[in-house]
Amino acid sequence: MLLSIIQGLFKTKTKQTTNELAQKAKAGDEEVLSDLLFAFTPFIKKTASFICKRPIDEHDEEFSVAINGFHEAVMAFDPSKDASIQTFAHLIIKRRMVDFIRKEATRNEKVLLMQASEEEAATSEQHFLLDKQSINTYIEEQRTATRREELVLYRKLLALFNLTFDELTKVAPRHADARKTAFQIAQIIAETEEFYNHLMKTKQLPLKEIEAIVEVSRKTLERHRKYIIAVVLLLNSDFVYIKEYVKGEII
Repeated sequence: MLLSIIQGLFKTKTKQTTNELAQKAKAGDEEVLSDLLFAFTPFIKKTASFICKRPIDEHDEEFSVAINGFHEAVMAFDPSKDASIQTFAHLIIKRRMVDFIRKEATRNEKVLLMQASEEEAATSEQHFLLDKQSINTYIEEQRTATRREELVLYRKLLALFNLTFDELTKVAPRHADARKTAFQIAQIIAETEEFYNHLMKTKQLPLKEIEAIVEVSRKTLERHRKYIIAVVLLLNSDFVYIKEYVKGEII
């Protein structure tokens, strides 16, 4: 009976209800969790197939990874911080899928990483032999210079999209939940090659494609368009110090 109710509600895309069911599953209701996993199976397959760029079914190992990702999303979902269970699950599933693909494709890189770590450790030991105060002063000067340079480069990057810092201050979402929703959507775009390439090529968001995978209206997407674009550009940049300001927003 619960399953039929869930499926009926999903057809109407009732975000509040699906969020409440996710909370019940998180609280330990195994029946609700089982029904959620079943009802969201098409969404899980679609997300996995989208990331792998090929059809994925129950027999593929990637499907198991995606199922586990959805389960993880349900267990970590917080309606006060996350846009919706579907949007949040898309991010978590993609993160786990990418981790899995990288693990399968880059085993040999572990040796290089270990060598790099050993070299870093040796360099750190040499640094301790130098005057500590001089090093700290030099590092702080470098950080200050790098922050300034990052701000200049970020301003130029925004200008390519006809955006300015002053304008972003005015259009940034005022409410925490709206800001979190916009940030999560920006993260999906930044981590999805097709979406990001579309943005960089056309200077526009792929609104139709985004609307198909998140429970956010076209009107809301358009209202927060400038903020989302600015966040996407930041996430896919090398601006280490600027990113520190939004570190708590990144999933």
